Order: sequence, then C-alpha cells, then structure tokens
Amino acid sequence: MGLLTGALPDFPWDTLTPYAQRARSHPGGIVDLSVGTPVDPTPAVVREALVAAADSPGYPATHGTPALREAVVAWFTRRRGVPGLDPAAVLPTLGSKELVALLPSLLGLGAGDTVLHPAVAYPTYDVGGRLAGATPEPCADPAARLSEGRGDVRLVWLNSPANPDGRVLGVEALRAVVDAARAAAERDGRPVVVASDECYAELAWDEPWASAGVPSVLDPRVTGGDHTGLLAVYSLSKQSNLAGYRAAFVAGDRALVAGLLEARKHAGMIVPGPVQAATVAALGDDAHVAEQRARYAHRRALLRAAVEGAGYAVDGSQAGLYLWVRPQHGAQDGWATVADLAGLGILVAPGAFYGPAAAGHVRMALTAPDDRVAEAAARLSGA
Repeated sequence: MGLLTGALPDFPWDTLTPYAQRARSHPGGIVDLSVGTPVDPTPAVVREALVAAADSPGYPATHGTPALREAVVAWFTRRRGVPGLDPAAVLPTLGSKELVALLPSLLGLGAGDTVLHPAVAYPTYDVGGRLAGATPEPCADPAARLSEGRGDVRLVWLNSPANPDGRVLGVEALRAVVDAARAAAERDGRPVVVASDECYAELAWDEPWASAGVPSVLDPRVTGGDHTGLLAVYSLSKQSNLAGYRAAFVAGDRALVAGLLEARKHAGMIVPGPVQAATVAALGDDAHVAEQRARYAHRRALLRAAVEGAGYAVDGSQAGLYLWVRPQHGAQDGWATVADLAGLGILVAPGAFYGPAAAGHVRMALTAPDDRVAEAAARLSGA
C-alpha cells in the first residue's frame, strides 16, 4: 500500500467535488460534462448477442474466440484501412484503460526506462509508467526525442484522436514516429514499442478525417507493411456505448501480442465469454455506429455554437467526444473557467488534469443526454 501511495498521483476527478456541489445548487440542476461516460442505450444487436451467449459455464479463451479475432481483422480492413492483419496478433482486453496502465509492466519496463506520452494527455499513460517503475515523460515531438540518441526510451504512447484536445495525427506524423522508433531500436540495440490509443477513431468531425477516416498506426502507409514494434489499442466504449461491458482489444506485432497473451494467461486477465460474443456483434454492425455518431454530431453542433457565442474559443476538437475550450479573449487558468461554468450549473474538467501544457483549457464532454446538452446550451446563451 505504501508503495502504491508513493508512486501514484491523487485521482484527479476527486478534486472536482466542490465544483460539482456548486453546479448541483443551480435551480435547473447540474449538467455534468466532466466525464466521457456514454449515456445512450447499448445497441440491441449487442445486447441480443450478450443474452444469447449468457449460458457460459466454462472459462473463456484468454486469446479470444477465433470469431472475435476474425471480427477484429475484418473491422480493421473495412473501417481502418489495415488489410491483412494476422488474427494471432489480436488480443481482447478488459477495456482499454487497464492495458494502458499495465503495458509498461507487461513489457518488462522498469528503472532507467522512459515512457513517452503526449504533452497534453489522459493521465493513465503517466500512471502506467509509474506503476512499472519507469519514468513517464510528456513529449510534444516524440520523433525528435527519439532522435536525440539517449537510448532510454522503450515505449512511446500516441493518442489519435486525442483525449482531451481532439487532435488527429496524419499518416506522415505517425510514420515519422514509427521510423524514429525503429531507427532508435537499431541504433541502441534495444526494442522501442510504439503503442497508439485509437479509441475515438470512428468519431471524426473535421476534414479530411471525416471523409478519409482517421489513420491507424497499423496503416500500411505508416508501417510499410511491417507491424514490428507496433500496437494499436481500441475500445468499443465510445463507438458502441459499451463502457459497462469493458470490451476492447490490442492488435499489431504478433510477437508482442504473444508476450502479452502469456502474461495475461498467468494473471487470469480474461474477457468474459458473453462479452466476447457481444464484441463480435458490435464489430460486425456499422449501422449502430453511424447512429451514435449522428447523436454526438447533433450535440456537438449545439454545444459548440453556444460555447463560442458565450465568448469561449474551441481549439482542436477535430475528432472525439470533447470540446477543448478556453476564454476567447485573455488567458485564464482552467480552474477559474471550471468555477465560472459551475456557476451556470455546468460541470467540466480542468485542463490541469491533462498536464501542465493544458492548464489554460477545460474539457467539455458530449456524453450527456440531448435534453441536458440543450439545457447547457441555453444557459451559455443566456450568460
């Protein structure tokens, strides 16, 4: 207990409690836009698959059923422009957060090893490095950092589309990091893994990503057809409202996946059989994804217009489930903006949760029901 207490930062959302209390005191109640938890129904096709597989008395396969791995392969081909993925290089996970937190440890990283992650980032990348005893390092330009030749970097986290700011990395940006990681591995004689968290890939709003799609780190234009040293992490929580199912997977380098599989067998980290069946159904049905995307597009348009009309600017936010917001005129600490919005009964997350480089922004989630998003827009317009 002492080790964990010393190694980990405080859980950031606990610090929002007084602002949540202030927002709840608003006559119209709180509109909670602080977290990205889905609120819309789980698609019927997924629920039906779960029920059909509910009689599941035996242990499920840690590697996932052949049907699940083939469904992931088909999805990567159809939706992500990644043909020819090896089904053996697919591994289901208990949501994506646990893999993000445990990957440095599962890869055997420790003291003296560096884990690079985006300078503005979801805090679990940092936490995963700490849990392994490695050094997490926020980095705005991982390709340049890898080219410095220090020989300490063992894992590079990418996040595209990014949480919280919605930025998207194009093919050239992804390829630059992959090339730099491979050059560093050859130079230093030590592997460098590039892991890309891509769980918002189906929620692109701006061009060219809305039409062309968000590229994956496994895209052949990025990899040159070689997945060595590369992992793509994906979750169905966002695209399919499956946060409660903990349905996710990692895919890429077959050797890396094989190592993760062996470790997870020993640890008993197995996705339940009914959830595996539900994952197959979700990956095979594009209609519910389009329907959910349309819901978020409506909320996004309504909220963004109100935010900008109230004197705030929206930066980035090219994709994903969030608006990345700051005052339009004059700099202000994100906590002050949190307080201002709490006065309107709207709870948002401060940029400080995502690193010092994000301190001037707040994150607004699109994951509130339509009527509450409309209420937030009305309050902002009135203000």
